[in-house]
Amino acid sequence: MDDRLAARLELAELSHEEFVRRAYRLVLRRDPEPEAFARDVSRATLLAELVASEEFDELRALDDAIGRALAAGAPARFLEAPLGTGERAIEIPWALSRLGGAARVLDVGSANARPAYLAALIAARVPELVGVDLVEAEIPGMRTVVADVRDLPFGDSSFDLVLCVSTLEHVGHDNRVYGTTDEREGGELEALRELRRVAARGGRIVVTVPCGEEEDHEWFVQREPDGWNGLFLEAGLQVEEEEIYALGPEGWRAAADFDPRGVRYGERRATAVLCATLAPAGAMRLAVRRARAAGRRRAGGAPG
Repeated sequence: MDDRLAARLELAELSHEEFVRRAYRLVLRRDPEPEAFARDVSRATLLAELVASEEFDELRALDDAIGRALAAGAPARFLEAPLGTGERAIEIPWALSRLGGAARVLDVGSANARPAYLAALIAARVPELVGVDLVEAEIPGMRTVVADVRDLPFGDSSFDLVLCVSTLEHVGHDNRVYGTTDEREGGELEALRELRRVAARGGRIVVTVPCGEEEDHEWFVQREPDGWNGLFLEAGLQVEEEEIYALGPEGWRAAADFDPRGVRYGERRATAVLCATLAPAGAMRLAVRRARAAGRRRAGGAPG
């Protein structure tokens, strides 16, 4: 039998509802909205519309970015992403490329993480993969724990790698949009100190956050790069590597000479992000860094 005929006959056996469901899952990686089942279009037209959608463009950009970053086999740098894509097309591959064979990995903010990110983490077959969030989540292949990042239920030096992708900026702020009901005092600095505590000696903490002009959006904050770095230092963390990416006319690119002035958070997305790999500082170095951070605060520099 002609393989083209065989394919048509095979698909003809699917009901309309089942074809629509499979098409959405294949192209957009999600179930269709209820009204999609009521549309009177051919199957070819449905597929063409899904592939031509902005949602698919962003999904494709993220898939491509993750694939390129992981194929490199080393920490990704100088990433690029096209116009129309959000900051996740930079943050997620940047973080995933730094798994580096870590055996004990903690992911912070797993419940609301992008499925592409979670799927890649699970596919990495980390021996001990733990996700923590304020709300409960069922993620196959990951042990999930409901806890506040400022008060983690793990012992000292429990993880070789901690991933905190687009989460730190929300700590201590109004997170009802993510399903939480209450908040308490303390924010990013307290969270960073707790991440330092659970990171093993020689371990790493990968953090991505929005950066630009100082902004408080109530459910998250944006800080200047110096502001974020001041918090890292005050928490006893040294910056091992750092890149800033900005959205420009050609899309997302690394911004070596980044100037935060005039860089505002977009309507729904960041327009610049800071990606950093942090390491717990030694006791003597920690004291020096805390003293410097305190001096900056007194001088009106980095926020505390």
